Amino acid sequence: MILSVAVALPTSPPGGPGLHIPDGFLSTPIAISGWVVTIAVLALAVRMTNRSLDERAVPLMGVMAAFIFAAQMMNFPVAGGTSGHLLGGALAAILLGPWAAIIVMTAVVGLQAVLFQDGGMAVMGVNIFNMGILTAFIGAGLYAVAKPFARSTAPMLVVAFVAAWLSVEASAVATALQLAASDTSPLDVVLPAMVGVHALIGIGEGLITAAAIGFVGATRPDLIPRAATVPEGAHGT
Repeated sequence: MILSVAVALPTSPPGGPGLHIPDGFLSTPIAISGWVVTIAVLALAVRMTNRSLDERAVPLMGVMAAFIFAAQMMNFPVAGGTSGHLLGGALAAILLGPWAAIIVMTAVVGLQAVLFQDGGMAVMGVNIFNMGILTAFIGAGLYAVAKPFARSTAPMLVVAFVAAWLSVEASAVATALQLAASDTSPLDVVLPAMVGVHALIGIGEGLITAAAIGFVGATRPDLIPRAATVPEGAHGT
């Protein structure tokens, strides 16, 4: 039973749980802790976003939420019957910044749980933390570190790819640790399974994120954060 639970999460077919942890998989303390941390971070995100929000950001947040919500409905095959879908946290963080991205991802993950039972209601705080907060901070953090080097199109897209890939792996590691802490599955079983499969899923995440950033940069460069825009004369490098 323990082995089947560990394998079911990362290798479920389309419609399976994946990173969307269902109710009953986590202990009560873990679930409550997830809610406490997520509510605290979300409150801070709302406050920080209100401070720095400009007129352009409001419609962009809505468009981003709608895009990620729709994109998460489409699964792509990975290997051996496994499939994955876009998380979108890194993409949102690169375009909007981490605080606005957290609000967007909270809306997406919450709506999926309410409308499609994609993840449990009792553990929604944990799911938002794993798929929204972690991914947003990693995407924005890596982008900030790489700012001095993202002076042309190619480095910008590489940063986007790596940030997205790492965000998926971080979510997988967090999920594995939470399952192990809840005595749902041994860590030495669930961690390799989650990390291995999501390393492949992260490639798809990275490609989609890089393609989206590239498209936005080519069509609406004003929507790309200043450090990621292509300076004049740098095109074609």
